[in-house]
Amino acid sequence: MSRAIGWTTAEIPDLSDKRFLVTGVTSGLGAGIARELAAHGAEVVLAARSEEKLAATVADIEHRVRAPRLRQVVLDLADLGSIRRAAAQASRLGPIDVLVNNAGVMATPYHRTVDGFELQLATNHLGPFALTGLLLPQLVASGAGRVVSTGSQAHRLALRAPLGDPALQIGRYSKWQAYAQSKLADLLFTFELDRRLRSAGLPVIALAAHPGYSATGLMHSRHSLSGGANAATRFLETVFTLLGQPAELGALPTIMAATADLPGSTYVGPNGPAQMRGMPMVVKTTRRALDRDAQRRLWEISEAATGVRYP
Repeated sequence: MSRAIGWTTAEIPDLSDKRFLVTGVTSGLGAGIARELAAHGAEVVLAARSEEKLAATVADIEHRVRAPRLRQVVLDLADLGSIRRAAAQASRLGPIDVLVNNAGVMATPYHRTVDGFELQLATNHLGPFALTGLLLPQLVASGAGRVVSTGSQAHRLALRAPLGDPALQIGRYSKWQAYAQSKLADLLFTFELDRRLRSAGLPVIALAAHPGYSATGLMHSRHSLSGGANAATRFLETVFTLLGQPAELGALPTIMAATADLPGSTYVGPNGPAQMRGMPMVVKTTRRALDRDAQRRLWEISEAATGVRYP
């Protein structure tokens, strides 16, 4: 694959025989991912917290795509009870070919979820970990399942993997370091999941992708907790909007990871300088994300925290 050219949507195959479940579809990357999959014939199960916003996403896709096949599931990844209810609802749909763990939050103020976990780790890692385990039987039933997690270049900024007790806060909370660690967790999870699936002989693979520097509106998710954006937040949002590539382009690496003929443990990102923007290609992670001991330890911590054990 040429670094200069990269992958394009022209390479997406006919998806009319596939069912995708995509989380976080009400804005940014998720909306673009869902719309593109639907445009190529896939049945798309739209999962997000707000019924009202889900309805708006459905209306938008129906306006842009001819006769899309859409279903809706209400899902709050920061609430294990909601995850179990959503998984039970999705279980009635039949096999799932691809699960796209896209939903996430960025740099939120310190907050504990209803289950007692720091919000960013809960939403970005523990929730997707639990959801993937609960949906694994349906992914296996597809005969060639795939799990795609949305990562971030921020994983490179993590000083360490989040291997402490997720129910405890040790030391001063840093919203950006917590975000970086949660995105490192996404990659540790992906590689450990793919290895465990192979070891178990299950017909499912795990991959990850990151959007580069994209204007996704992700930072707006913090406002409901902070009571509004401060000057620094507004400045960063302006920079993201002006300099970031459009969310439609940021969605492409995840779409490539979800549809292209790639092996498990592949990581996809933009082909531009420093992977900040451009068309998708296979990229590398940091050495810390490849630490097998950290992958195993995080898995065990996640099992204990969520009560979901698999494969």
